[in-house]
Parts: sequence; structure tokens; C-alpha cells
Amino acid sequence: MPQGHRRRVVAALLGARATAVTTAVTAAAVTTVAGCASPQVTTAPIKVASAYVMQSGGVGAVDAYLVIANSGSPDRLLAVRSSAGGIISLRVPRGRGAIAGHAVSAIPVPGHSVVRLDPTGPYVLITGSGPIRQGTDITLTLVFAHAGTLRVAAQVTDPQTSNAGYFGP
Repeated sequence: MPQGHRRRVVAALLGARATAVTTAVTAAAVTTVAGCASPQVTTAPIKVASAYVMQSGGVGAVDAYLVIANSGSPDRLLAVRSSAGGIISLRVPRGRGAIAGHAVSAIPVPGHSVVRLDPTGPYVLITGSGPIRQGTDITLTLVFAHAGTLRVAAQVTDPQTSNAGYFGP
């Protein structure tokens, strides 16, 4: 039904006030269709917090730990890059109570969950990096299968000197 005819029918049924209402509703619909409506605010499903790097006593390798919160669909952490450079691998413990870990191609991040990369679970191993000094930050760039790339500052801490008050995730 043509728009002008629709207004006349509504006006005839409900009176002159209906014409103003119909015009306002039609204008709102056109505005919405044209993309001028208020944009919906969306948030990224992956959030990263409490990132820190454990400075080691001269062995040439440091562990990085962080917390990944996923409010969306399942995802996977595929890779990590560091502003300090080096070779970076994703690791998981070899077995219950094991200190050393083995490299994996990805760390699963289930939907609607929190994954902690910490000394007792999966973690990031950085070898051959540039200087990493206690009390400074490095940038870790995390690459996820679905969420894309996220950057997070990671504080460099030294467990031998009480972590300067920082205890990690």
C-alpha cells in the first residue's frame, strides 16, 4: 500500500492525531534503515589481564603468565609475540606436578570461561630475548584464532627479590 494512502486510511480511522504519529513512526523507520540509528555497543569477547613475565636468573629463558577471560564462543591462543623479541612457544605441563612443559600449537580458551596461564598450567616461554629488566614492562601480542590480535603490557618481575609487591594472576 502506498505510504500516502496508508496515512489517509489511518487518519480516517483514528483522526488527525494519527497522521502525526504515522509520520513520526515512518521517519524513525527510514532513519533506522538508512543506518542513522544509535549504534549498538559491542565488547570484545576476549579480555586479557594480570600479565607478567618472571625474570629468571640468567638461564636465557623467561616464563610469561596472564589471565584470559572469554565471554564469547570458544577460541584458541595460537601465538604470542614479545616487544623484547626472542623465540616464543606456548607450553603445557608434561604431567601432574611436572615443572617442565612441552610445546603445543595452541592453548584452548573455552567459551564463557577464564583460562589462567600460570606456573601450574599452560604458560608462555620466551627464549633468546633482548634485555628484560625487573620493574619494566614489555608488550605481549597475543594472536587468537577468532578474536584476532590483542596487545597487553606485562610487568617484568623477579621472584628472588619479592616481585616488588606483584604476585601475578
